[in-house]
Amino acid sequence: MTTRRNFLAASGAALASAAFGPAFAAIDKIKIGLASPGPLADPVYQAADEAKAQGLDVEVVEFTDWIAPNEALQNGDIDVNYYQHIPFLENASKAKGYKFESLGVGTSSKLGLYSVKHKSFAEIPDGGKIAVANDPVNEGRGLVLLERAGLIKLKPGLDYKATVADIVDNPKNFDIVEVVAQQLPRVLGEVDLAEGYAHLLKDYGVDPSNALLFDPIQQRFALQFVVRADSPNKDKVKKFIAIYQNSPKVREILKQKFGDLVVTAW
Repeated sequence: MTTRRNFLAASGAALASAAFGPAFAAIDKIKIGLASPGPLADPVYQAADEAKAQGLDVEVVEFTDWIAPNEALQNGDIDVNYYQHIPFLENASKAKGYKFESLGVGTSSKLGLYSVKHKSFAEIPDGGKIAVANDPVNEGRGLVLLERAGLIKLKPGLDYKATVADIVDNPKNFDIVEVVAQQLPRVLGEVDLAEGYAHLLKDYGVDPSNALLFDPIQQRFALQFVVRADSPNKDKVKKFIAIYQNSPKVREILKQKFGDLVVTAW
């Protein structure tokens, strides 16, 4: 099994090559960055093992946040990352000026509203605390789901671009708190309700099928294999994506760990 390597977010902005700008070379292996270590990473490691047997050496690099993987890709320290959907990528590219593109699609995970204190939305008390992701797009998805649950109302027409500032009606005066997405499972015991992704909850002993409300899986929120537009290693990355998508063992791992909560999107 490919050896895992932790790549702390603090170091992401200070990688050695950043001082010299992106430096690509035609190499015998590729590096893929992940930002969701745990069950969702296991299929990538499986595909990396299969790729090695087919003559492609794939090094998997794990990050601890949702910023460093794009910075590392921009700096040329990895060849591809796999953790973001198209709306997230578009927002990051607009903010940072990235010239990135998707070479292929991976999986899509159900998003839900979870509570370990209450069995229904009606049980949430006035002034109750609700946690949503603090990053653009994912925060909006959580707020849209809260509106679908009848808990708040948002300015019309914003969809996933909504922010907490766009709440126009909050009749029970819920305290909407913004939390780093990966930390949402950690705060479930401290809040009345929280937005959550099935693949993240799995790592914290929470049954991801027990959401009070699910957002249907949507193709636009499927994870993408993202590269720099000027990367010379696109063919190698495409080969890896083909191995990932066509591997029966990858599908088996996803099915065993998540059932229908995480699905293939290709």
